[in-house]
Amino acid sequence: MVYHSGNNLIDPYLLFEKAHLQPGMHVADLGCGKTGHIVFPAAKLLGEAGLVYAVDIIKDFLEEIRKRSALEAMHNIQTVWSDLERFGKAAIPNKNLDIGFIINVLWHSNNPVAILDEAKRMLKEKARLVVVDWHNAILPIGPKNDQLIDFEKIKSWGKINNFVIQEEFLMGNYHKGVVLYKHD
Repeated sequence: MVYHSGNNLIDPYLLFEKAHLQPGMHVADLGCGKTGHIVFPAAKLLGEAGLVYAVDIIKDFLEEIRKRSALEAMHNIQTVWSDLERFGKAAIPNKNLDIGFIINVLWHSNNPVAILDEAKRMLKEKARLVVVDWHNAILPIGPKNDQLIDFEKIKSWGKINNFVIQEEFLMGNYHKGVVLYKHD
């Protein structure tokens, strides 16, 4: 079976390079969607000693991820149903993640800071948070201009919460990203 990956807009391998993803790490795709765009390539790179949490609020998406991971015998993927806007509700322990990915999620939220706070809770003391979202609203599939995320607010949140800005980057013509490094 062939799966749509979304790689035409966002290259997961470039994100993994920017996040310094290494075998054996614990990572989460926070708002994974149904394609597993980040989940499946990360699981392959992390190997059996690593773990990928696929987190989403839509249970049908998680079922698709579960089915595909079983079909492909990828045993290092764990699905987690959660509303990321509710602090402490994702079934991922505090300070468990080496990397958190928030890809094309914040523009959907009325409270993006709550999602960032929940991600921070799950990150280890020395960990990275990769945020990628739309910065150009000319495609019919993306958000409208008034829904675009203000990356300056993300960077300000990061500074207040003991993150340093490791890198800012453009991801093609439509997305922008930032890698925040937590150094508690």
